[in-house]
Amino acid sequence: MTCFCGTRALLVLLFLSSLSSTVRPKMVVTIGPSSTVVLSRDQGEPECDVCVCGGPAPDCSSSEKTLKSPGDLEVDFGCLKPQEVFTMKMTTKIACTTSSCTPAVANVDPTLFKDFKRTLMWDISVPERTVLSLDFGPSYGLKDISTTDNCQDGYKYTVSTSRFDGTIQTNSYCKDGKVSQLELLGATTVTLELPTGGDLDRTVFNVNTTPRRGRQESVTSDPNTMIFISRVAQEPDCSVCVNEGSGQNCNPQSLSLTDPSNTIVEFTCPLPQDVFSVEINRQIDCTKSSCVGDTVHAESTFFPDFNRTFTWDLKVNSPKTFQLDFPEPGMRQVQKEELCPDGHTYSLIAYPRTGFADIGTFCQGGPVNTVQVRYKGRMSLRVPGNAKLGPANFKLDVGPETRMLAIMKVSLPRGVSDTDFSTPYFPRKFPDLQQMQWDFTVPGMHNYTILFHNYTAPECLTGDVAVEYQKGESKVTTLTLTDPQPQHQQGDFSMVLKNCETNTTLQGLSLSYRVSVMRSGHPVLCTVDLTKQQGVSLQIEKVGSDPYCEISLNSEVKEKMNVLEGTTARLSFLDCTKDDLRLTARQVFDCPNAASCPPFSLTIPSLDSCLPMPLSSFTWLLRIPSDQSLDLVSPSGSLQQALPGQECQKDFLLNVAEADGYSVGDFCLNGNIQKVQVHANITVTATTPDFSKVREPFLNVSIGPEISETFIYSIDPTMTILTLLATPNWPQGMRPFSTASWIVSLPSQYSADIQFANLSQPICAEKHTQIKVKNLDQKAELMSRREDEKIENLMAQQSFQLDMSNCKPKTGDFGAMTKIVLQKKSNLLAILLGLAGVLLLLILLLAAVCVIARKKKQRRKESSIYTTNNIFRPSDRHFTKPSPDNNSYDYIDDSMVYGHMLTDTSYPDRSLDFPKGKQADTYQTFTGPTDVPLPIINEPEPEPEMDMYTPFLDTSESFIPSRPRTPINRQESLGFQDSRMTDNQFCTFKSTGDINTIQLSGEDLKPQPPKSKDYL
Repeated sequence: MTCFCGTRALLVLLFLSSLSSTVRPKMVVTIGPSSTVVLSRDQGEPECDVCVCGGPAPDCSSSEKTLKSPGDLEVDFGCLKPQEVFTMKMTTKIACTTSSCTPAVANVDPTLFKDFKRTLMWDISVPERTVLSLDFGPSYGLKDISTTDNCQDGYKYTVSTSRFDGTIQTNSYCKDGKVSQLELLGATTVTLELPTGGDLDRTVFNVNTTPRRGRQESVTSDPNTMIFISRVAQEPDCSVCVNEGSGQNCNPQSLSLTDPSNTIVEFTCPLPQDVFSVEINRQIDCTKSSCVGDTVHAESTFFPDFNRTFTWDLKVNSPKTFQLDFPEPGMRQVQKEELCPDGHTYSLIAYPRTGFADIGTFCQGGPVNTVQVRYKGRMSLRVPGNAKLGPANFKLDVGPETRMLAIMKVSLPRGVSDTDFSTPYFPRKFPDLQQMQWDFTVPGMHNYTILFHNYTAPECLTGDVAVEYQKGESKVTTLTLTDPQPQHQQGDFSMVLKNCETNTTLQGLSLSYRVSVMRSGHPVLCTVDLTKQQGVSLQIEKVGSDPYCEISLNSEVKEKMNVLEGTTARLSFLDCTKDDLRLTARQVFDCPNAASCPPFSLTIPSLDSCLPMPLSSFTWLLRIPSDQSLDLVSPSGSLQQALPGQECQKDFLLNVAEADGYSVGDFCLNGNIQKVQVHANITVTATTPDFSKVREPFLNVSIGPEISETFIYSIDPTMTILTLLATPNWPQGMRPFSTASWIVSLPSQYSADIQFANLSQPICAEKHTQIKVKNLDQKAELMSRREDEKIENLMAQQSFQLDMSNCKPKTGDFGAMTKIVLQKKSNLLAILLGLAGVLLLLILLLAAVCVIARKKKQRRKESSIYTTNNIFRPSDRHFTKPSPDNNSYDYIDDSMVYGHMLTDTSYPDRSLDFPKGKQADTYQTFTGPTDVPLPIINEPEPEPEMDMYTPFLDTSESFIPSRPRTPINRQESLGFQDSRMTDNQFCTFKSTGDINTIQLSGEDLKPQPPKSKDYL
């Protein structure tokens, strides 16, 4: 061998000469510092050694040789074709940090052992939380294959990654695929198997690392909430971490948060929702706090893109129940493995004293609206990741005491339906000695049938399995599992399933059954004959919310039925109430000329009594020739248009519109419109709560000659009814080029204040809008305004006509509301004559008063004086003022002298105890003239006393009980009258107290002329 030296050279030469022409292959290879080459001989191949020269002696091996040197190595094989005996495996190590790798490129010598079967391997080490990227380039893509498959061209890539749990994940690829880049987590080994003599690029792939991007979730919840995070997928490598103290606690499998208020949860992978699921648990203990009417809802902000399970642990005092009320549309029970369409799957578990029982799995949208569970249980809601959390609210309440494990309340739907139910824990056995109750509400006019389609009967050690049915307070019906169950029954009912004590070594009790509901009502049939009703047609449509109301026309189910005029129809109504249907009718009046249409009235023709709903509205279509007009008059005498401030009662309304639907207005009875004239085909629609109570026609209609305006209203305003005039189609605008007139007849002695309360003007494209006012008996216009002119209120002194016409608007609408206010006319001549008459009457009254006063003065009675000295002075007109020491009285009127009547027992004061004999300062009754002639005393006229008044002594207060004071002074003259005095024989007083005088005239106040001495 040529690689030998020294003393062995001769031996080599001798050996070579003995082999004659045999040549041993040799080669020089270069191996990188981070690579190792292993040459291995296949066990089934002939003996052949491989030697590495370069040392004091060759390093040879006949099975495996490892080549590792930073420089060139000379390799010699002991056989002529070593590529058929040996395989080459080169391993290169790549060390990476979180940001780079050394080396960064997986380079190889394409000619290294090219003729051998080669395997190239790269061991790549990466730190934790680092993403390793292998870039194979866009022109050298890979395609994924099974690890047991081989690539057709012999180029096979194998990528093995160490997982977080110590296992190895391996994926295999072939060339010419679409995968150009791989992102890996953890230490990775890339292996490339090449065929013998296969070509290879110098750069196999590029290596890159980046810090592993994680994800954080902020959790804020109340103290009664716990969160459990659990791994559900083996890939990728990911951990969940939470800060604890100064460090961080990470776990690749699960994490529990018992107090998650203000907690940050960190995941070490960018997509943790693919790895973990979250359970959010809330404890609700109704034994320690009130749960009446609490609304329970799922917290939608927690981990929204994770697969989530919301659980509520509920507890009440035994034997009470906690009650869950589900909002519309309720729940339906499904099998445990069944998935709900919206991804929201509910489940309910009960915890009796003996263990637990799965009450059932539910989806939204079903007849179950309430579930009551005794003592303790758990309600769960499973929501898939990225699914929008629906309205998962339900109401929690404390239910009644019960012996049942659970009570399910079901409201069966209307129509045909099949609803399935199963016992708790189905298909496994129902707990021993437990009872389950279902309360069914069956809609009216429906039959139900119960079918047990899957059940297992246990072997009972004590007791029996029983199924009990009860309707209301009726007797309980007890059946077995094998008995025929109720069929074609009606009404609400309860079903109770009772289990016995079973032999646990055998199968237990399980039951799955179906409740079928179908309508039992009989349809209401009605045959409508319109052959005898000229121009009448009917329309019946469904307006209620009940989807099971079914109507049909001639055996064909319809949503709307039209019975044409002159036809006969068979109608059917199934499970429909009056509120579900609306009946409208229509009648057409065709008038080709006035002669063919005498005046007629709009009345409701008789309809078939079999119709199960009332008439909602009736419409008349009135058609006339173009040279005629319609006169509409109310049978009650007048109409009123429904307007703001002039509303109509809703119990009666007439809508008038043109035949094409253009509205004229709504009208009712008893207003100020005497007649409406229309130059068009119109419809009149009457609405009233009860057409059967209408006895009179709605309108009287007659055909009149053609009118120049489109509408003419005849108005008779009154003081008692507000008069508002509105253009047709108010508050929308008038039809282009249409006209309307109001003929307003004012009452006598009244004028009208015309107020344009609400006016809208358009911008005209053709012609102009016009508002004109003129007196009925004059051609001159009181006012005329266009749309571009200002309009003001106007006073009309007599009946007038208001005309309005529209243009062709470019923008805007033409509409107006006019208010008519009546005012009484004023007459100045009549006022002056009235004042003169009143003045003359006052003068005559004053003259009469003066004459009467003068006559009364002449008839005034004269006064006399009588003293205790038997001195009598009759008819003395003048008295001197008495002095304090005399015993005289002032002005004793003769007509007041009635002392002789005091002896009469009928006098009311007769019982008074008057003193006997003469008393000083007392009044002595005048008894008439005596037989002895009385001396006549002539007294001189006293001098008048100035500024001095001496009152007469009040004798009534001296000897007898109180009576009205009667002082004698100037007020006692005929010019005064005391209001206390009663007009009777005694002229007594009504009351005591001070004098209250009324002056009759001023005559007595005048000074009297002096009397002559011989006057007496």
